[in-house]
Amino acid sequence: MVRYWGVMKQWFRHLSVGLVAFTMWSAVPAGQSVQAGQEDQTGGAVFTVFLRGQRIGSEEVTVTRPSGGWVVTATGRTGPPLEFSFDKFVARYGADWQTQSLEVSGQMRGQGLLLNTGFSGGTATSDVVQAGKQARLTHRVSADTIALPNNFYGAYEVLALRLHTAQAGSGFPIYVAPQAEVQATVMKITPRRMETSTSKYELRQFDVSFQNPGGALQVEVWVDARGRLARLAIPVASLAVVRDDLSGVMSRLDSFSHPRDEAAFIPANGFSLAASITKPEGVVKPPVVILVSGSGPQDRDETVFGIPILGQVAGRLSDAGFFVVRYDKRGVGQSGGRIESTSIEAYAEDLRGVVNWVRRRKDVDTNRVAVVGHSEGGSVALLAGSQMRGQIRALGLVATPGQTGREITAMQQRRALDKLQEPESAKQEKIALQNRIMDAVISGTGWESVPPEMRRQSDTAWFRSWLLFDPALVVRRTNQPILLLQGSLDTQVPPDQADKLEALANARRAGPAAATRKVVVPGVNHLLVPARTGEVEEYASLPVKTVSAEITDALISWLKEVFPVKR
Repeated sequence: MVRYWGVMKQWFRHLSVGLVAFTMWSAVPAGQSVQAGQEDQTGGAVFTVFLRGQRIGSEEVTVTRPSGGWVVTATGRTGPPLEFSFDKFVARYGADWQTQSLEVSGQMRGQGLLLNTGFSGGTATSDVVQAGKQARLTHRVSADTIALPNNFYGAYEVLALRLHTAQAGSGFPIYVAPQAEVQATVMKITPRRMETSTSKYELRQFDVSFQNPGGALQVEVWVDARGRLARLAIPVASLAVVRDDLSGVMSRLDSFSHPRDEAAFIPANGFSLAASITKPEGVVKPPVVILVSGSGPQDRDETVFGIPILGQVAGRLSDAGFFVVRYDKRGVGQSGGRIESTSIEAYAEDLRGVVNWVRRRKDVDTNRVAVVGHSEGGSVALLAGSQMRGQIRALGLVATPGQTGREITAMQQRRALDKLQEPESAKQEKIALQNRIMDAVISGTGWESVPPEMRRQSDTAWFRSWLLFDPALVVRRTNQPILLLQGSLDTQVPPDQADKLEALANARRAGPAAATRKVVVPGVNHLLVPARTGEVEEYASLPVKTVSAEITDALISWLKEVFPVKR
C-alpha cells in the first residue's frame, strides 16, 4: 500500500511509552491440530522481529510449568530504531492464571533498565530503575491480569495460551507494566494456514482490540493448536513477530487459494520468485495477466487487513478466461532475494523476468500479455512497460500515483497533519523535518540535521527510488493501452492521481487518446473494497472483506476489449 510519509511517523506513534503499542505484539500462537488441554504447551521457541519486512531482532522464549504454575523466560535483542536488548525476563503465574511477579533487566539505547513487579491483593507494585533514576509505582489491577511490558515479545506467550480457549467477544485485562491496566477484546477469530517447503500449519488469527488511553489499537494474534505464539502483526505499523519455523524464505501465508491455482518458481536475477498461476477452463492459448502488488513486504495475495486483494482479483480474472500470474515479492514469502536491496527499478527487473518466463510457455498466447499493478505496483508496471513495449501489450494501473514519490509523500503528510489538533507552527516543524529527510535521502548529504533513528529508517535504496520516481517521465515512453482504475474513497492515492495519469497518457505520441480509459468506482477505498470514509483508520473494522465486483468487472471488460478471449 502506498503510505510513505508514515514510514517515519507511524513507527514512533506505535512505540509511544505512555500509550503502549509495542506491548500489543506478542500473543500469537502457531501449530498443528490437537484438542486444548491434551498437548504439552511447554518448551522453547525463537522469534524474529520484522519492521517493513526487514529483520531487526530476535528473541528466545521458554515456557515451563513448575509446581503446576506457569513461568515464561526470555532473552532478546532488537536493533535500530529500538536498540533494545535484555538478558532477563521472567514472568510467573499461578495455575489459575493469577499474576505473581515480573522481573526484567536490559538496556535501551545503552541505558540500563530494571523492572521488578509484585502482584498482591489487586495491586501491582513496581520498582523501576531506568537511566540511573529510581521510582516505585503502584496500580490497581485484576487478579488475572496479563503482564505485558513494552518490547518483550515472550510476554505474549501468556496471552496466546489464554486466547487458545477464547471465543469472539472474550476480554482480558492487560497490565502494561509499569504503566496501567487496559482491556483487550477478541473481535474476530479466523482460521489461517501457513506453508513451508515441508509442512503446512493450521493456525487461528485472533483480531484483538487493545483499549489504550489514546485510542484502540488493532492487533492480529496468531495461535497454533498447542496454544503457543506463532505470529503477531500490527498492520498499520508494518510490524511483525514471527516464530522461526514460520519466518524462513520458504514460508508463506496461504490466505487465499483458487481451485485451479498451481505453484511455480520463476527464475530471477540470482534467485527465484515464488508464484501461483491460475489457469482458465476451456480456453486455448489464453491471454496472460500478471498481477503486481503494492508497497511493503507483500506476498502474491497482497493480504492487507485480512483482504487478499490480488488473490481475489486473480480468481475472478481466471474465471473470465485469463491465465493469471501473481508472485511473492523478492525477499517475501517463498521468494528469494533480499528485501533490503529493493527499489522500484529492482521490482521492475523482477517483473520483466516474470514476463520473459511466461512468454516461454507453450500454453498461452505470448502476444497477449498484460500487466496490472495495484498502488506502487502500478508504478512498477509502468516502468517495466516502458522497457518492454513489444512484450507487455497492455497496462492496468489500479490506485496508482500520478505524481513523484516526493509529492505523494508530502501530500500524505499534509493530510495526516490536518487531522491533528496541533498549532500550525508545530505542523510546519514536522513538514520541515520531512523535507530535510527527503533532501538527505536524495542527495546523500545533510543527515546531520536529521535524528539518527529517522535516518536509519529512511536512508534506504527503496525510499530513494520512490522519492525520485516520476510517472511523467515514464508514461511518455509507453505505447500500450492503459486502464486507470480508481476507488472514489481512496485517501492514500486520491482520485485526482488518476486524472493526472490520464493527462499524461493522453499526451503520448506513441499511443492515441482512445488507448486510455479511466474508471472511478464510487464508494470504494484503496483496498478496493466498499468503505464508509476511505480513511486508513477504518480498515480494521470494514465489514466487507471482498474486492468490489465493480472493480473487477471494469478490469475484465477492458481486458476483453484489448485481448478478446478465444474459447
